[in-house]
Amino acid sequence: MDKKHRKNKMKVVQGKRNRVDFPRKDHREEYAAEVAPPMETSVRHADEDKTDLSTGRAVGYVGLVLGIASLFMWSVILGPIAAVVGYYAYSKGSRTTGAWSIGLGILATLSYFILIPFSR
Repeated sequence: MDKKHRKNKMKVVQGKRNRVDFPRKDHREEYAAEVAPPMETSVRHADEDKTDLSTGRAVGYVGLVLGIASLFMWSVILGPIAAVVGYYAYSKGSRTTGAWSIGLGILATLSYFILIPFSR
């Protein structure tokens, strides 16, 4: 090899330049397929997004009402129901009301089990 090719670490084979990869000098492999994330195949329409958002919002408000009610009455019954309904609302896209419903339901249920020994 002459000085020009030795400097660029290129190997000349029949007048063509071939790149020398380390450590596999003889193999030509493509690595992009193993690294690329999988493509999503599901197609969503704009109408489905609107119905999911409105459903999540309505269920979120129902869960919020159940969570507030569970603080004052039937904590063991309404608390877990509020947490489950809040989780459903959270998964449908109503993040704020869903998180509040989950929190209030868990708080009401735990406060019942902590405070019940003092009421007897």
